[in-house]
Amino acid sequence: MKSAENVVDAARRLVTVKFGKKLTVSDIEQYAKRLRLDPSFRPDYSEIVDLTQVEEVDLQADEFFRLADEIDPFSPAAKRAFVVGNSVQNHAARMHRVLRTQRNIEIFNSVEEAERWIGS
Repeated sequence: MKSAENVVDAARRLVTVKFGKKLTVSDIEQYAKRLRLDPSFRPDYSEIVDLTQVEEVDLQADEFFRLADEIDPFSPAAKRAFVVGNSVQNHAARMHRVLRTQRNIEIFNSVEEAERWIGS
């Protein structure tokens, strides 16, 4: 598996991404760059971020800030769902939510729950 596998579903106005075992700032930057280059991507699409395969999060506090302030390709209107299965993954999702307080971000334990919320 690559560092991140994503699908842009224009019909559903939804981006899904699944990250691998180690999550780094470079992985997230590359994912954001791919989205910006994808002609079917729109910043107001919803996003489901599947972190359930992540075993190690290699991000420093300043990198979280840079990701939230400069790299994040989604607009404030976008619904964002993070899917987590353990405390390491939950911490990474919570850090993003804390830094994007004006955003519509929720954390779930299954992709199905995330899809239901996105669709609501």
